[in-house]
Amino acid sequence: MVLSLMRKHAKSWLIKFLIGIIAVVFVFYFGYSFTSDQGMKMAYVNGEVISGPEYQKAYRDMISAYQIRYKDMWNENMIKMLDLKRKALETLIEQRLMTQAAKRLGIDVTESECQKAIMSYPAFQVDGQFDMRRYQSLLGHNHMNPEDFEAAMTQELLDKKLKQFLFAFLDVTEQEVLEYYTFINEKINIGFVEFKPADFKTSVKFDQDALKNYLETHKERYRIPKKINVAYVEIDPVAFKGGIKVTEKEIQSFYEYNNESYRQPRQVKARHILFKLGEDALKDVEDKVKKKAEEVLAKARQGVDFANLAKEHSEGPTKSKGGDLGYFKKGQMAPPFDEAAFKLKKGEISDLVRTQFGYHIIKVEDIKEAETKSLEQVRDQIAEALTMNVATERAHEKGLSLIDQMPYDIKLAPYAKQHGLEAKHSGHFAKGEQVSGIAGSEKMGEAIFVLEKNEITELIELGGKFYIFQVAESQDSYLPELKDVAEKVKDDYTTYFAAQEATSAATNYLKELKEGKPWDQLARERRVKVEETGFFTRRDRISKIGYAPKLAEVAFGLNADKRYPDEPFVNQQGAFVIRWLGREGIDEKKFREEEKEYRSSLVETKHMRVFENWLQNLRKKADIEIVTPVTGGS
Repeated sequence: MVLSLMRKHAKSWLIKFLIGIIAVVFVFYFGYSFTSDQGMKMAYVNGEVISGPEYQKAYRDMISAYQIRYKDMWNENMIKMLDLKRKALETLIEQRLMTQAAKRLGIDVTESECQKAIMSYPAFQVDGQFDMRRYQSLLGHNHMNPEDFEAAMTQELLDKKLKQFLFAFLDVTEQEVLEYYTFINEKINIGFVEFKPADFKTSVKFDQDALKNYLETHKERYRIPKKINVAYVEIDPVAFKGGIKVTEKEIQSFYEYNNESYRQPRQVKARHILFKLGEDALKDVEDKVKKKAEEVLAKARQGVDFANLAKEHSEGPTKSKGGDLGYFKKGQMAPPFDEAAFKLKKGEISDLVRTQFGYHIIKVEDIKEAETKSLEQVRDQIAEALTMNVATERAHEKGLSLIDQMPYDIKLAPYAKQHGLEAKHSGHFAKGEQVSGIAGSEKMGEAIFVLEKNEITELIELGGKFYIFQVAESQDSYLPELKDVAEKVKDDYTTYFAAQEATSAATNYLKELKEGKPWDQLARERRVKVEETGFFTRRDRISKIGYAPKLAEVAFGLNADKRYPDEPFVNQQGAFVIRWLGREGIDEKKFREEEKEYRSSLVETKHMRVFENWLQNLRKKADIEIVTPVTGGS
């Protein structure tokens, strides 16, 4: 508001006078404020103060951490959405409570312990030895001084010692491990009948009044969202690369800092032939597909060209390329496929491999062993990255200068032309929609939709480029009339009431079962198909039903004495009435083989719960006073 007023009257004597007054206020007020800020108090924890600078540092560090985590998805609105201001203060309070508790328990970290930990830190080592130059370089790249890093390391070591003390006498019994293992691995089998909404659609009747009432009840579902058309200027860092020189020292330093990213894991180059088959395929269908796959496998092993076989028989998306998958590393393919491919030698052909997609025949054509790329191999890549870093800074500065010099109430297109740039138009789009030609534009959200017509944004970074947007046109959100959405309302009305009818039919069916009607007899009378899932665990995708954790939870609560649930299970697929058929216990031998792994997982879970409870108790007993509340966004 103030900036807009100043732009509008930039040449008036009144604004010049106001700017002069503001300048004087800045000198006198902030000359004091910047100094006094050092003494600002955020909170007291049992009498110990958390200072303003301490909080600001924690807050900045937290923002940096989230920026790294979310990368291109990050925007300033997330500070408020994630409540980072409050989180930063809460983290400092918890750290202070832990430090105080450690002191009471006589737990401390010596200078030599901190030094030893830093010197053994893998990132600071070259050829297994601590390297001071690398230590200073890495801290410099992260804008951190040694004192701050050493303080953070001391806090980390203190936290570790404190947890060791808390967990010293905490263990899990064999019975607890067995119960945990059983919970994860025991299986049940259920029978079910399904009532599909599609079977009830023809019985749904409606007239114009019914559709009107349905639209009125669910009107927000049909709301046409606000749409805008924007003019925009794109500032591409690529245009600023000219004349940028990168020194050898910069390249060497970048390579050392990013050494981990140049380590290439083992990779294989393979082709495959896929014979599609669902996980829930019937046995006769599976046998038929498997037989065909075995015939093709025999041909491949007899020397028939593998690429041609893939073009002829494969049912996968790489069929046209002869099944070529290119190079891939472990973890990129389905686990059974991964395991088989990485066991093969160059030129070898696998046996049939079953995944959730079907049967595969794999041929490995080449193998790249794990290696760390040398500086010479990546020199050009690093030089390009450093060049783009500088070019991006220049593009950013250009964008900021355009906004700083921009007069109030100006059209973006002619202003851009004055500065040698061309303004484009987006066409109308709603929040969350992609704007053609702008990568990541669907993430703009509130940053642009809160603006009025002719208002201009600050500089926005999207997809590695910088943009300035001006709202050219705005179409407000509105509720359509029935005639404009009649077909969709009819479909939704029919689907909704068909689902209601399916649920009602399932409820009545379950009621009759509980009244004593035999399962098979009732199924015949109602002409519904009885199916069986086969045995599954709590974590499994349920055969013929899909991933349904709520259904699994109910099913595992059934037994021989209580075979039916209290109500049908309903999802988008339909309404299900289930019946308990049997339980399968754990494999004792397998439990002994995996006991150590499950014990470790249970111990970790138990430790986390104990630590959280301990910290909550500390807070309850502590005298915590928030002096300067923190709320809001950035």
